[in-house]
Formats: sequence, structure tokens, C-alpha cells
Amino acid sequence: MDLRQSLEGKLTKKEIRHLRTSYDIIGSIAIMEIPPELKKKEKVIGNAILQLRKEVKTVCKKAGIHRGKYRTQKLTVIAGEKTKEATYRENGCTIQLDVGKVYFSPRLSTERQRVAGLVRKGESVLVMFSGVAPYPLVISKLAKPKEIFGIELNPVAHKYALENIALNKIKNITLIKGDVRKVKLNKKFDRVVMPLPKGGEDFLNVALKYAKKKGIIHFYDFLHETEFDLAEEKVKKACSEAKRGCKILNFVKCGQYGPGIFRVCVDFEAL
Repeated sequence: MDLRQSLEGKLTKKEIRHLRTSYDIIGSIAIMEIPPELKKKEKVIGNAILQLRKEVKTVCKKAGIHRGKYRTQKLTVIAGEKTKEATYRENGCTIQLDVGKVYFSPRLSTERQRVAGLVRKGESVLVMFSGVAPYPLVISKLAKPKEIFGIELNPVAHKYALENIALNKIKNITLIKGDVRKVKLNKKFDRVVMPLPKGGEDFLNVALKYAKKKGIIHFYDFLHETEFDLAEEKVKKACSEAKRGCKILNFVKCGQYGPGIFRVCVDFEAL
């Protein structure tokens, strides 16, 4: 039985038409959108999800978009346990987080696995905007890098990241709390990952500064499907300004964000 079927008789046919049936699950927390037309039925909808998904103990509704310098999203509990802390498992890693205080997307699980699969043995890897450390954890677990550095501005995310490194008993990750523009690292890296939710092009100059000659950079962007060419243009512009060449290696769609809008990744070699 799906969500729509489970709500027959509890919502009118008109209300059913407004229902958003897709939702994210992070550990024991389900996160969904409740349209204004169904605000008075949000608890009914939340309880239906609790009945459908036995692993879910809490249902939250999105109460705003991702915003602010930490790109967090306001969430309100509408059913189940009154908590926003979750334990999420992915690619052999255990990740603890507070879904209301940090940015995290379970939809990037396959993308994190893809990037880890590209990491060669002995590489030095930098993850900018490392959050609660999903990219460092998955790369360390699935590949054999020499070292991974993660930089994160959000102090809450950094705290969880430190706990996650200890929880997974990983030794080759170094985490730094701070602004990637201001942190000083006296080293360069074989690979730089840039999983910023929005505005990553403003940090391409930083990524290029830390990339070795022929280092690989993974640049993420949100673009409409009619504008995918812009991602490569942003990369080439940044490389030109840094007086470096570049070789585009791959272009990947990493999931749909909205109607016609996708998260995309450009893998490129900094020459």
C-alpha cells in the first residue's frame, strides 16, 4: 500500500490530489512537503507514514527552504517522536546528525559512491564544505586514499563530523572548522570535492588553489536542463582567471531538484 492508498477515506478526493507522495528518509526520520491545502490534515498524513514505514519514528514537514550561510532548512515535527536527531547508514558508514541544524542530502548516496570509486590508492583528497563528513567517510570506507581533509563552517555539523569519524573508527580523516576561503593549508591535493548546495562557482578559485597539477576537481551546480552548458562555462572561466588549463572529464546528473532543475557535477582535471 502506498501513501495515497493509505489515506483513502481520511482525505477527500480533492485533498488527495494535493498530496505530495515523495519524501526523504534519514535514519528514523521522514521529511516531506505538506502543501497549504493540507495543513489541517498534516498530522493524519504523518501518522499514515508511521504506519506505512515501520523504521520511521518521526515525521517532519518542511517549513521553509534551505537558507542562510549554513544552508539549513526549518523543519517541524508533525507526528511521532519529538526529535530531529537521526542515525543514518550509507555505503557501510554510520552517520549521526540533526536534520534541522545541518545540511544533508540522502539523495547523494549514489553520487558519493561514484566519487569514492574514482579515488585512486594513495591519493590526498580535500572535501570542501564537508558537513557531517559523508563524503570523507564514504571515500575512506570504499577507497584507499592516503589522507582526506574536510573543511566545514557550521560548528554543529563539524561537531557531528568529529563524532562520526570516531564512531566509524577512521584514522585518515582530518577535519577543520572554518571558512574554506580563510583556512590555510600548506599542501595541495590530488582531488578536490566541492559538494556545496548552492553557489559553488564562487569557490572554484579556492579549489584550483589547492589542486595539484593534473589534480581532479568535482564541481557541483544546480541548473535547468536547458542550461547544462553553463556548468562547463563556469569551470573554464574560473580556470582561465586562475591561469590554469582544464580538461573536462565527465558531466553527471546527480538528481532532480525541481521541475526541469537538476543537481549536476562536472569532473575536470586542472592542468
